[in-house]
Amino acid sequence: MDSTPTGTEPAEPAESTEHHRVRTGRNLPAAIAVGAVLGGLVFLTLLTVKATFLLYMGIAVVIALAELTGAFAKRDIKIPLIPVVAGGAAMVTCMYWLGSRAALAALALTVIAVLAWRLTGGASGYVKDVTAGVFATAYLPLPAVFVAAMLVPADGPRRVLTFIILTICSDIGGYFAGITLGRHLMAPAISPKKTWEGFAGSVVACLVAGALCLTLLLHGHVWQGLLTGAAAVLAATLGDLVESMIKRDLDIKDMGTLLPGHGGILERLDSLLVCAPVVWLLLFAFIPAG
Repeated sequence: MDSTPTGTEPAEPAESTEHHRVRTGRNLPAAIAVGAVLGGLVFLTLLTVKATFLLYMGIAVVIALAELTGAFAKRDIKIPLIPVVAGGAAMVTCMYWLGSRAALAALALTVIAVLAWRLTGGASGYVKDVTAGVFATAYLPLPAVFVAAMLVPADGPRRVLTFIILTICSDIGGYFAGITLGRHLMAPAISPKKTWEGFAGSVVACLVAGALCLTLLLHGHVWQGLLTGAAAVLAATLGDLVESMIKRDLDIKDMGTLLPGHGGILERLDSLLVCAPVVWLLLFAFIPAG
């Protein structure tokens, strides 16, 4: 989840970043309203019939794949969307109902399907398109498999809720610290408005959220929550930067326009994608399934 406004605006000159706050172009009221709706659906699905959360997540991933496909097409890169979507659905479904071995088999079959699907398109661009298809599979459906793995145990909804809260806290903490204190750019060549002050805000928010979630929701220890929060903020920041780098390489401002104040669905998933396997691993190590 990108805590900075999406775009490819050129970075300000280095000398000005020491004296001027970094401003954002996000439509805050619209962003809050959209975030409330998306968050409400998370609570509704997780706290009622938890399997419905997989449907919600699946719809978001499919839309994000369509956005990524459209963005790549602007560079004449054709993602084989049908096998990626079908394979991604199979991977998540297998993980939730059949286990990790079935999910791994579905991943292998998805890659094979991508290789086969593109054969009908001719030799020109074959390697480029197949590589994009494998990248799309690894970037979107594969991390979703770890969310399904978190959801499987009886306390799965609380595990997934912890993962989402941590990622959102990274976004919110970074956003508000960035707009109030942000002066020193973190990576101007990648994300022109992400600052070290914003990163510090993300760290504080994630550490607090981790300590609270692990102790109150999952009956863990404070130190476990602090470690999980620290890992989550690093993963979320990496997710932000990766998506910003993809957009710079493709020379686009937003992946989509579906969500007012946010951009596309992929703008909301970027941090979640990288956080999912990291948080799953730590919760698997720290909290016995129950």
